[in-house]
Amino acid sequence: MKHRIVVLGAGYAGAITAGRLAKRLHHDDVEITLVNGDAEFVERIRLHQLASGQDLPRRPLAGIYAGTGVLFRTARVTSVDVDRKTVALADESGSETTVGYDTLVYALGSTAADHGVPGVAEYAHNVSGKQAALRLRARLGELEAGGTVLVAGGGLTGIEAATEIAEAHPGLKVAIAARGGVGDWLSDKARRHLSGAFDRLGITVHEHADITRVGADGVDTAAAGTIPAQVTVWTAGFTVHPMAAATTLEVSDTGRIVVDGTMRSVSHPDVYAVGDAAFAGGVGGEPLRMACATATPMAWRAADALAARLTGRKVSETGIGYASQCISLGRRDGILQRVTPDDQPTSTVITGRAGARIKELICSATTWTIAHPTMMVPSRRRRLTATAEAGRAPLRVTL
Repeated sequence: MKHRIVVLGAGYAGAITAGRLAKRLHHDDVEITLVNGDAEFVERIRLHQLASGQDLPRRPLAGIYAGTGVLFRTARVTSVDVDRKTVALADESGSETTVGYDTLVYALGSTAADHGVPGVAEYAHNVSGKQAALRLRARLGELEAGGTVLVAGGGLTGIEAATEIAEAHPGLKVAIAARGGVGDWLSDKARRHLSGAFDRLGITVHEHADITRVGADGVDTAAAGTIPAQVTVWTAGFTVHPMAAATTLEVSDTGRIVVDGTMRSVSHPDVYAVGDAAFAGGVGGEPLRMACATATPMAWRAADALAARLTGRKVSETGIGYASQCISLGRRDGILQRVTPDDQPTSTVITGRAGARIKELICSATTWTIAHPTMMVPSRRRRLTATAEAGRAPLRVTL
């Protein structure tokens, strides 16, 4: 009987993990199932482009994994029982299925967090998912020249959304508001370039503007009064689905699954977590942030560790560190900020068209590796050890 690996979520972390496992493990020994609510891979790091009016290539997941040894299922995860080792799914027709696993990889990602601010759910748009980005795209298309757009949040997502919208819709008045400083974690050189890009695109910046309410016609702030906006785009943080916290898994105070250096749950050794859903320590002890730059090495680490354990090989637990932060400022401008392994900015910065080209190269390369899972780093598919085979449980599927 094959060892059943179920991967929940086909974002960057889940998609990469599934493909890498298929490269590491012999298909006669394992059954890898990848479950995702959307039938297509969503380039989340490009959703600000989709929202601004650009079209993205369609990437059906069934086609991506055809012939790889990964079984793809379009279904919504409704619950996880880590004690019985089962996952409840609902397909597009509403039919429910319970699937058993021997090893679970939890990669259900995150969504926009309102932080308890009134009006966010009712009035604000976001770019945390494909449908949300498409709704924002439609709303921006309804605005007439001189229409006002406010992006709430001064992090990477907020900066990219504001600059993309301003470049694609030059007739609109775009502003960005942040509780602290916009891009205040960047080096001085990078912040100067960012300020210049905002000026060039006509973006108004509101710093130290703690938003206390979102309405249909703008936002209220604690210190800066009311900022008018016909469209508010909320990018002030992300949160994970409460599903993991509803299980007996050990989770952080934010509901993320606590994992060790190999991305394995500290409470349930047959569960791995990757991407935004995982709470893992990075270089220096600080938790790794939610980002594609984190999801990819997490996926590599989880897949390699799981494959090593199943095949009786040495497991690496070296820390995950950062190298750079890339920010697009529209299609022709960008910032590459080199950082230390613990994510602190250095004095090395590449800006302008060169920065934009590097960012585009990184985004394209990441998506290419997901779209071609069998063409990643060559690897010998290894057989499971007798110990791993003995630990297999009987198949449990309930319709």
